[in-house]
Amino acid sequence: MKIALVHDYLTQGGGAERVFELLCQYFPSADIFTSLYDPEKSIDLGERVVKTTVLQHLPGAKKYFRLLAPLYYTAFRTLDLQNYDLIISSSTSFAKAVRKRPDAYHICLCHNVTRFLWDTETYLKEYSDYKKFYPLIEQIFALMRMQDLRYAQEPDMYISNSSAVADRIRKTYNRQAKVIHYPIRSKNFSFSSQKEDFYLVASRLLGYKHVDITVKAFNELGWPLVIIGDGPERKWLESQAADNITFLGRVSDAERRCLMSKARSVIVAALEDYGLVPIEANASGTPVIAYGAGGALETQIHGMTGMFFEEQTPESLKRVLLEARNMTWDHEQIRKHALSNFSEKIFFRRLKRVLNNVCDNRTMHTNSQLFQTIASGAVG
Repeated sequence: MKIALVHDYLTQGGGAERVFELLCQYFPSADIFTSLYDPEKSIDLGERVVKTTVLQHLPGAKKYFRLLAPLYYTAFRTLDLQNYDLIISSSTSFAKAVRKRPDAYHICLCHNVTRFLWDTETYLKEYSDYKKFYPLIEQIFALMRMQDLRYAQEPDMYISNSSAVADRIRKTYNRQAKVIHYPIRSKNFSFSSQKEDFYLVASRLLGYKHVDITVKAFNELGWPLVIIGDGPERKWLESQAADNITFLGRVSDAERRCLMSKARSVIVAALEDYGLVPIEANASGTPVIAYGAGGALETQIHGMTGMFFEEQTPESLKRVLLEARNMTWDHEQIRKHALSNFSEKIFFRRLKRVLNNVCDNRTMHTNSQLFQTIASGAVG
């Protein structure tokens, strides 16, 4: 039995890439495919061979990968996956378009619908350099939306990371999705009940992450705040920040682990579809102060693992920060919540259960051995 693992592009490191890295570890014999691969800026796949598309050879492609958007569907359609019995795509956009043979099975772990196509104005706010080309971009995107809808029918099954994303898949692609909360790498986070006097933001510095809300709140509070992560908003945010706020940019895994475990709280001001950062904080025994909407409602328990603020404003965040400052947190219970619900073991147990159901419902004789092998846990 041959398995292919496919990801949109491996040119950055984020939550989707960390989930894909876990899939690669769980299926050590699977072949790995992506459109573009930059090992220096993405996940560590060790000695595994990563098969890419023709786009890999275009000058500047890895740096300016977003500009290649109209080419990705064609690139993925040209990948030869005819020898694979099971295809698992990890996608927010293009990887779901891969071809398979009729008796193979394609499961798409869909982190979101193709956001830049279906929420274009919000997307372009994050990349202001592109906004001046909006009239041309909109014409191209209109054609790409038709492609996206067509290729969204390719997978046999969708798995989403949250109810919010499942609902979006249903409304946009008219497809049902099974919700399985994505995991964290438990071993990447260390527990500490001894917290230091600083708060932490761990985020890409993009407009929709609303790090500016946190900066404004901490400017007024004067409490120590550490911000890790990089992005186009960094210079502007630094210009707005008082001396109590420190920007560290990209940090090593070891430094990130230490900061997560020592912070009083981790702040998440974005409306996240799911969000791994709150779970990572909890795995470190650290409570989360999060905007009370979207994925945070599915991963956090108000008053036990963290607290919610109701509006994306500095005033709303400040009120909850002041309230949380006087709370006594059970750091061991916070960590237990994360490991009991969002560990790799839990995720792959739930994934295996889904595959068992597929096996039970699948009647094609040609695939019976494939699904029995997966369901028995023999893969990886």
